Amino acid sequence: MRSRVAGALSNAVPAGSSIVLGLSGGVDSVVLLHLLHRLSLTHSWRLRALHVHHGISPNADAWAAFCADLCARCGVPLQIERVDIAPLRGHGIEAAARKLRHEIFCRQRADFAAFAHHRDDQAETLLLQLLRGAGVRGAAAMPFIRPRAGAPTLLRPLLDVTRGELIEHARRHDLQWVEDESNADDLYPRNFLRRRVLPLLEQRFPSYRETLARSARHFAEAGDLLDQLAQLDAQLSPSPLAVTRDWAAVSGQPSRMAGSSIGEVWGESVLEIARLQSLSQPRAKNALRYFLHVLGAPMPQAVQLDEMLRQVCGAREDGMVRVEFGGWEVRRYRGQVYAMPAPGEIPSGLSIAWNGEAELEWPALGATIYFSSAAGEGISPERLSAAPVTLRLRAGGETLRPNRTAATRSLKKLLQQHRVPPWRRERLPLLYCGGALASVVGVAVAAEYQARQGEMGVVVRYRFAR
Repeated sequence: MRSRVAGALSNAVPAGSSIVLGLSGGVDSVVLLHLLHRLSLTHSWRLRALHVHHGISPNADAWAAFCADLCARCGVPLQIERVDIAPLRGHGIEAAARKLRHEIFCRQRADFAAFAHHRDDQAETLLLQLLRGAGVRGAAAMPFIRPRAGAPTLLRPLLDVTRGELIEHARRHDLQWVEDESNADDLYPRNFLRRRVLPLLEQRFPSYRETLARSARHFAEAGDLLDQLAQLDAQLSPSPLAVTRDWAAVSGQPSRMAGSSIGEVWGESVLEIARLQSLSQPRAKNALRYFLHVLGAPMPQAVQLDEMLRQVCGAREDGMVRVEFGGWEVRRYRGQVYAMPAPGEIPSGLSIAWNGEAELEWPALGATIYFSSAAGEGISPERLSAAPVTLRLRAGGETLRPNRTAATRSLKKLLQQHRVPPWRRERLPLLYCGGALASVVGVAVAAEYQARQGEMGVVVRYRFAR
């Protein structure tokens, strides 16, 4: 088995890579730890383990102690993360635990995150997805390797290994592991399949694991073809990792990706509605679904996707469309579809002092504000030194003269002119010098505060975290 795993990983994981292993203490992850620990010695991999303590089982403390002892004996560093699923119980215990684990592993600083999913897990996952009415992408089940933007690349080295082979390997090498008592509870759909359905299926179809794994590969290939069609139909970026997100800068209009139907306007990725309207409904749905996939949004249910497409393509030009799903929202504005995480409440009376920091968090937008220098651009530091500098929200009635030859305009008119989406207008950071409005970040600098030619000005930009 070690040679099989080594062969699977040899081309995927370069020497010297850092790997964080998900260690539950069950036989699957214990075997993977055993294999990766030995392989790391010959491949110069930097291996560490991560155990997520959910606190659901009365044995959770014992499992964490077991993992700590196991890692100590083999010399692998272990990190134990405690989570509280109570706030997410409405999603179900399994879903809540899975969501929290996902968030923790996405935050890890490592090249790869390795998990011990095996061929039996793949078969169960495919059947569960089909029973939930999943589409082609869901039926593709779990990939062997999956790059993720801003997170470790996901690895499943044991996908071609059965549960029986893992148990045999563990016993041959005298490995110890823990048993999760919840695995015997048939109320969980996966356990019901594993304990009731699949043993019957195996009697009639002994090779069901291999055939279902082959079906998952076929679905994955079909999903790739649909993604390629979406790229052609909507001129989308060819990879979720290749989406360009421009910065909104004080220099004026935000940029767009040249020659493409996808771009970034004021920190939100956009898709041209005219492009969707030119397609048949199945192709338009496929393009919209891929657009959301590129952004890392959760996949809406079929009914939600139908309604989303109906509203964004069928609304009046000035219609205010907003469709919420899974903590995200889709909006329509000036012929474009916007998708973004749903914003929280606007912090009341938000005001943040700037004392020369290179960056500041701006919670009203869920964005980071960056300060840099450029000759003849941005805000005059000499003018800013006259009084304390703060970043504030709109209060109403603000005015600003965008250049020395222009008339003073209301902030409302200025934001409309610059096509700032209505849902962002109350959340933009306004930079004040004392009581004077010096800049609307991402829109304009007041004429009297603009850096002179040759002067090193303060350039202020914001960028969204996603």
